[in-house]
Amino acid sequence: MPPPPPSPIRLLRSHSAQVNVICFSSAEEGYTPSNERLYTGDADGLVVVTSTRSFRALASWKAHNEGVLGIEEWQSSVLTHGRDNKIHAWTRISTMSHLTETASQKDLVVPELLYSLDVNALNFCRFSLLPMAGTAKGEALLAVPNLIESSLVDIWHLPSRRRLHAAIGKVPGSIVQDPWDTLGRGNKHTGLIMSLHIMSLSHPSSSKAPQLRILAGYENGGVCLWAYVKDDDVSIEGRGWHALWQVKAHVESVMGLALAPSHNFAISISADHLIARYSLSDEQGQIVEVNPDDINTSTNFERVVTHKTKYPGNGSVTIRPDGKVFAVGSWDGKIRLYSTKSFKTLGTLSYHTGGCQALAFAHPDASVTHVGADAKDEDNFGSEEREKRSRWLASGSVDRRVAIWELLTFAQK
Repeated sequence: MPPPPPSPIRLLRSHSAQVNVICFSSAEEGYTPSNERLYTGDADGLVVVTSTRSFRALASWKAHNEGVLGIEEWQSSVLTHGRDNKIHAWTRISTMSHLTETASQKDLVVPELLYSLDVNALNFCRFSLLPMAGTAKGEALLAVPNLIESSLVDIWHLPSRRRLHAAIGKVPGSIVQDPWDTLGRGNKHTGLIMSLHIMSLSHPSSSKAPQLRILAGYENGGVCLWAYVKDDDVSIEGRGWHALWQVKAHVESVMGLALAPSHNFAISISADHLIARYSLSDEQGQIVEVNPDDINTSTNFERVVTHKTKYPGNGSVTIRPDGKVFAVGSWDGKIRLYSTKSFKTLGTLSYHTGGCQALAFAHPDASVTHVGADAKDEDNFGSEEREKRSRWLASGSVDRRVAIWELLTFAQK
């Protein structure tokens, strides 16, 4: 008989509006390991940073005039994305727990605003960030919906805030618009971009720059993989961008699209009862490189596998860092865990009384392998505690609550 589903190990009540965004902090080289902080953002624009040791707030501030769409740490800053058509860069909150965790609410840290970027937030689509390897100054590419047309994509350079690629998807004759493979489902118009991810593929020749790719989920239920096939650093009107494949697996709009950390597959969910897995690699598991002369414009149904569930109405999805397990948050408040390989149901987590809008797995903690089992830091926090923390799943809901769950390893799933 399987063990009963776990209850949350901790509940956070820091928000007075529905929680839209959750993410764990990444490791700080030379300072702290992963998962020391939990970032949460709500529909009123409030961002709260919570210590994962004491579960007390370290910082709380109104980052946006409207709801928060995304939060992510990058270098020494924290990026927040709001429905007020702004992306802000703030100073990163340091983990000075012994100084801040005893402070009253009014004394909580408010980070300094470094700079802002005007964007188009009509879509409810959060940004996607790609740190640029090999850049000494700390540079990144930021993908967001186009400033004017919400079915297209722009790519910006940070921290310069210079737009490098504009209106990806606009070039006449692009596969995504001419027409869609619908599997017999619905219209051929993409509608708004609902979710997107930017990634890069290293070129076999070390003298050439990596190839950029965009994976986008659309309002019409379709997903498309775009590739930039030119050597220029800048493009306009989508020139040089080709759709490698596209398929419409959902009856309803794509409500969530999660990219595996390995970049070789993705999972999408929708208001319908379907879950779709998209292959981004070849039979050997290698990410496929494309030559513009070899682009296949035929249908690509073999790229997607769909799984029918009994639960329509899904609002969030996330993939565990090892790529073996994914979690789906539903409008009924439940969180369902699945194997990414077989779609086998691994369990259901039940606490929230409203739709689950945000999910995040904790990062692997590399420090666990380097610290002895009995080693403790100044807060009496040892490798055993860090290992348990690396198995956490955090969830946020319309009920304004944040729940933290400690999961099994699901070995061999």
